[in-house]
Amino acid sequence: MVSLHQLRCFLAVYERGSLTAAAEQLGYAQPSISEQIRTLERSLGIELFARVGRGVVPTAAGESLRPHAERTLAAAEDARRAVRSVTALETGTVRFGIFGTARLYAGAALVADMLKDHPGVRVELIGQNSADVQEELRRGRLEVAMIAVTQVNTEGLQVTPVARDELVYLSADPSRLRSPVTAERLARASLVMPETTWRATDSTRVVLRRMLHETGYTPTTRIEVEDVETAVELVGMGLADSVVHRGVAAQLIPRLAPEAGYVSLRPKQFDTLAIVHRAGATLSPAARLMTELATRRIQAVAEPVTT
Repeated sequence: MVSLHQLRCFLAVYERGSLTAAAEQLGYAQPSISEQIRTLERSLGIELFARVGRGVVPTAAGESLRPHAERTLAAAEDARRAVRSVTALETGTVRFGIFGTARLYAGAALVADMLKDHPGVRVELIGQNSADVQEELRRGRLEVAMIAVTQVNTEGLQVTPVARDELVYLSADPSRLRSPVTAERLARASLVMPETTWRATDSTRVVLRRMLHETGYTPTTRIEVEDVETAVELVGMGLADSVVHRGVAAQLIPRLAPEAGYVSLRPKQFDTLAIVHRAGATLSPAARLMTELATRRIQAVAEPVTT
């Protein structure tokens, strides 16, 4: 018989590529992890990993098992949440996924909204970028989230668009803000862009790459940074321009770059913000409430999308 514990051990080994690293992640002794993998392999009648140097790599069977293991553990987590949902709104923990810049729209205010009527609840806002938030959803570590869905792989997820936010061009040079910025001007601009760790999948960059490629241009950056606050500060110093969500610009320019301003792109470009959770999942009362509060907050600063 296959147990949930065996599947957790299997996924840890799969993700870390090492029995020792998996043991450290889960807080067990390495021989215990090895025994769980051997027992799982005996139950299934096939090897799941092959040794390579000091690590392991999944066999074809291991690759095949991974998505099933993730779904099984996610379903088990759903069941656990359902049982605990009776008291969750009073004393439980609410874990809500949210992409990095969304904290500027709804972070502290969202937590305050939740605690206003449910002061005994513990709140966790999880995530830095939409790509990593969706992975947490797939693995069952989050119940529901708000992400930008321009680039994420939504297979297996239920996606409910709630707002769209325009991408705008930031600059401290007034001459660059006299008219909307075309793809040609954008391709020649000296840009600072945030989210450098996720540059390949960041939704803002995906939209810009698509805009430029359609007109035959290649996007380039002069400065790469992680957080949007640093990017806006550098714009305020006149060291580069940038492209961010209009909601982000409205929040940060007065505080970090009061001499800067922003203008639309031509044609206008938008990022769609959506509530997402695993397809078929039944949300707990706490998750449903957090979803309602987050939707209300995001629609107050971005253009609502009605479905």
